[in-house]
Amino acid sequence: MRIFTFMRPLYISKPFKTDEVYLTLKKAEERERLKKENRLLKERIQSIEGDYNFGKMVAKSKVMRDLFQLAEKAAQYKTTVMILGGSGTGKELIARGIHQSGQRSQAPLVPVNCGGIPETLLESELFGYKKGAFTGADRNKKGLFQEAEGGTILLDEIGELPLPLQVKLLRVLQENEIRPIGDARSMKIDVRVIAATAKNLEEEVHKGTFRKDLYYRLNVLTIKLAPLTERTEDIPLLCKHFINRFNKILNKEVTGLAPGAMAQLLEYPWPGNVRELENVLERAMVIADESQLSAEHLLLEQPQAGLDTQTPAVFDSLSLKSAQKVVEEDLITRALQQTAGNRTRAARLLEISHPSLLSKMKAYNIDL
Repeated sequence: MRIFTFMRPLYISKPFKTDEVYLTLKKAEERERLKKENRLLKERIQSIEGDYNFGKMVAKSKVMRDLFQLAEKAAQYKTTVMILGGSGTGKELIARGIHQSGQRSQAPLVPVNCGGIPETLLESELFGYKKGAFTGADRNKKGLFQEAEGGTILLDEIGELPLPLQVKLLRVLQENEIRPIGDARSMKIDVRVIAATAKNLEEEVHKGTFRKDLYYRLNVLTIKLAPLTERTEDIPLLCKHFINRFNKILNKEVTGLAPGAMAQLLEYPWPGNVRELENVLERAMVIADESQLSAEHLLLEQPQAGLDTQTPAVFDSLSLKSAQKVVEEDLITRALQQTAGNRTRAARLLEISHPSLLSKMKAYNIDL
């Protein structure tokens, strides 16, 4: 005789013996109990340790778990994806996770910072050029779309793409083909496009700086990353993740954070999001000689609720334009100090393009 326990049979030989039937049923009951306990234990470990990940990202919050599920679904198709989020929220990590979880994982993922390449060079970087197309073009050169053949291209800071190139990108999305500079013929490509931006592209469309048709072409599936301040329950898990990583890199044995340090991390506003948290912990681990990181190791500036008490007196004598200059100059200086003079990171922190930052630094005579 066969008794089915959740589709798995247990056999009892004939003639039936009461004790044997009882023991067999008890074994089945015990096995199902152990399976249930194992499942619940696994779920509890996930709940405690935040064992939810996508690519190289880890999280515990529901908003991020839901986001990971959406990204997993996106990975199975060639659908164009738009990733929205502030500086340091992990847009490139999500893009890499989508690429690595899909069928294109063995082909290249080519990231392009649309705001970090001068406008005069961006077209040739994206689409390539033929020999003799312009002065200095002494050979054929593949563009980044060709480099990504069979894989994925990540157009980071897509909101910085100049309008003339927006027209050409729209054609790529519509026709799946590119035309290198100086070439009379177009060529077919097989490339998945993922775009990322910290800008509100709907506002850019209304301002006329971003094409409406391109916006709708890109905005097929949207993944929006929440700022770290909206998912503070992820901070302890992220700290554990970064401490483990930096222990290996720095050959340290830091075990965790003192209660005061964790409290400070949970209260800090994190304008630079997860990237800033990562940088703060790396710096703290370089400084610390102890096994636990204290609040003193973090070197965090205390958040300010607003302008200091002297500000109104200063602004009384300034026009709106002059006041804007004072604020911009101060914010740019702070961003450069916070990123140790790294202008690319400072631009991301300020959520402006790299060329815009350089222009403002020149205008305000900032040299850091």
